[in-house]
Amino acid sequence: MTQPTINLNADLGESFGAWRMGDDTALLQVIGSANIACGFHAGDPVVMRETVRLALANGVSLGAHPAFPDLQGFGRRAMQLSAKELEATILYQVGALQAMAAAEGGSVTHVKPHGALNNIACADAEVAATVARAVRALDQELILLAPALSALEAAGEAAGLRVGREVFADRSYQADGQL
Repeated sequence: MTQPTINLNADLGESFGAWRMGDDTALLQVIGSANIACGFHAGDPVVMRETVRLALANGVSLGAHPAFPDLQGFGRRAMQLSAKELEATILYQVGALQAMAAAEGGSVTHVKPHGALNNIACADAEVAATVARAVRALDQELILLAPALSALEAAGEAAGLRVGREVFADRSYQADGQL
């Protein structure tokens, strides 16, 4: 039996334009993987590429952090997208980060939905299946990060993806394991 591993992970690349968010350089010294904003809730192409460059220089694995198209709400507002729209939105964002990673000699290893998209996918099996389908369409070797005991975890497994079960050190949980 393999021993479970713990990988410290953080959301990075959330600055855009003249707006600066967080201390990515400091976090990259202590984490093993980064969820990099893909421009729909935060981040922009220049920030994405620089975050990829810094992560690779620090030996940190690259993850895409796709969100609903909600820059003004930081991806925290629930949106009603058709499955077709949602799948295309995820493909677009993760594909952008894959291009930035390739340009810097790296590759994306995982996908971690952001904010409201993640929260909804954890509870709604149809949204979770759409997220998993998009990730699998991009690369079936990508790891899908999903909260343990969530619909997203189940959908990732059903899609044949490797699922990294996550817990949040800074969040409260309900008795059923949901945030």
